[in-house]
Amino acid sequence: MFSEDTITAPATTPGTGAVSIVRISGPDAFAVADRVVRLRRGDISSSEGYRLHFGTVSGRDGALLDEVIVSVFRAPHSYTGEDSVEISCHASAYIVSEMLSLLCDAGARLAEAGEFTMRAYMNGKMDLSQAESVADLIASSDRASHRVAIRQMRGGYSEKLEEIRSQLAQMSALLELELDFSEEDVVFADRTTLLRLVDEAVSHIGSLADSFRDGNAIKNGVPVAIVGNANSGKSMLLNALLGEDRAIVSDIAGTTRDTIEEVFTIDGIRFRLIDTAGLRETDEVIEKIGIERTLRKLAEADVVLAVVDVSAPREEILASLEKVSDNIDFTSQRVFAVVNKCDLVREKSSVDGFPGQGRDNTVKDVDSGHSGGEIFDCISANKNVSAINMFVSSINKEILTYCISAKSGFGLDALKKALADSQKNRLESTSDAILVTNVRHLNALTQAKASLIDVRSGLLDGTPSDLVAQDLRHAVSSIGSILGRAITTDETLGIIFKKFCIGK
Repeated sequence: MFSEDTITAPATTPGTGAVSIVRISGPDAFAVADRVVRLRRGDISSSEGYRLHFGTVSGRDGALLDEVIVSVFRAPHSYTGEDSVEISCHASAYIVSEMLSLLCDAGARLAEAGEFTMRAYMNGKMDLSQAESVADLIASSDRASHRVAIRQMRGGYSEKLEEIRSQLAQMSALLELELDFSEEDVVFADRTTLLRLVDEAVSHIGSLADSFRDGNAIKNGVPVAIVGNANSGKSMLLNALLGEDRAIVSDIAGTTRDTIEEVFTIDGIRFRLIDTAGLRETDEVIEKIGIERTLRKLAEADVVLAVVDVSAPREEILASLEKVSDNIDFTSQRVFAVVNKCDLVREKSSVDGFPGQGRDNTVKDVDSGHSGGEIFDCISANKNVSAINMFVSSINKEILTYCISAKSGFGLDALKKALADSQKNRLESTSDAILVTNVRHLNALTQAKASLIDVRSGLLDGTPSDLVAQDLRHAVSSIGSILGRAITTDETLGIIFKKFCIGK
C-alpha cells in the first residue's frame, strides 16, 4: 500500500468554513505546487521550510481561480516526514475540486484514506499507537475523549511499552543464544532478572488492559442498557431521552427484536443508549435470539436502566427486577430502577415539581387518580411503588429508583441528571490517566499477558529454554504489534489506516 509518489487531498471539508486546506506530500511536492501556484516572488521549490507565501492559481482557461496562502514544510520536518505543501484557499467546493484536478494534472495523485498519517508512521514520525490516536483525536466530541486521544498521540503508554518490549526482546535473544550453546550448558539470560522483568510486565500490561472499560466509555460513550419486560416502555424511554422517534413503539409485545444503539450527551458526557428486546418467556425463535442479546448487552453495560410498568401486576414487576439483578455485577455496574407510566397517577404532594420523586432521589407513594381516560387501579400502583422501593433496597442499597413518564417527559430531567452524576467523577478522574481505548490494543495486551504468564510458569517449573523462549517471542510480538514494531504486511496497515478520513 505504501508508495513514494506524490499525493494530494483536501485536509478540510469544503464549504464548512471560510478557508479550505489542500495538502501535497511526496518527493515532487514542491515541483507539483510550482506548476499550479504562481507566487508573487520566487518559487516554492527554492523556499525555506516553515514559510508562508502569497500566490495565485489560474484555471485551465487562464482565468484567476483563487488567491491562496502556501505553507512550505521541508523533510523531515513535516507531518509526513516528506517534503509537504499546504495550500489555503477559499472554502468553495468548486475551487477545491478544480485545485485538486490541477494538482493531479501537474503530477500528483489523490491520496487514499489515512495515507498522510500512514506515511508519517512509515517515516518514523510516530509509532502505530500514536498514528491510530490521530483518528481518535479527530473524532473526539467532548473534553474527556480529547484529553485521552491527545495524551496517546503524544506518546501515552507507548514509551513504557517500548521499554518493556525492548527488555523482553533482549532476554528472548539471550535465551535463544543459549540454545546455540546447549551442549556447553552456558547461561546467558539471568533467570532471576527475567522473572522480575516478567512480573513487572504482567503488572503493567494487566493494568492497561483493565483500563479499557473506562477508555472505551470515554471514546465511544458510557454503555447504558435499557432492559425490562415487554411493553414496559423501554423504546419510548429511548426516544424520550434522544428527543426523537428512533425506536418503533407499539402495544404489541416483542416489537423490539434486536438491540438499538444511539449516542447522546448529558453535561458533556457521552452515553451510548442500548434499547433491548423485552425480557419474557417466548417460543418465538427470533424473539428468543433478541432476548439472548439483551442479556449479553446487560452484562456489557456500565449503567443499567431497569424499566418497569407501574400499572403491571406486582409479581410481574418484582420478577422483572429480580431477573435483571441476577445478571448484574454491582461492583462495576450502576443500576437505576425506572418506574415508568407514572403519568397515570398523581402524587399526594408535589416535591420539586417531580410528582412521586423525593428530594433524596427515592420514589414516594403516589395517590389515586388517572389521566388519558384509562381505567387504572391507582391503589395497586401505589402499593407497587412501595414494593419496588423495599425490593430494590433489599437487593442493593446503591440502586436508585426514579418515577417517570416516558410518554409525557415527566421525571426525565431528574433521571438525566442522575445518569450524568453517576459517571462524572469516574470519567473526569480517569481522563488524565493512561487508558486503552482501542480493541486491537486490548486484544494484543491480553495475548501478551497470557504469553508472559506462561513464561513465568515455565521459569518456575523448569521448562526447557526453547519453549520459554517461544512464549517470550509471542509476548514480544504482541506488544510490538501495538507499536507497529511487528507490522510488516501492507494488508495489516491497510486495515488500520482505512478508517481515517481522506487528507489525513
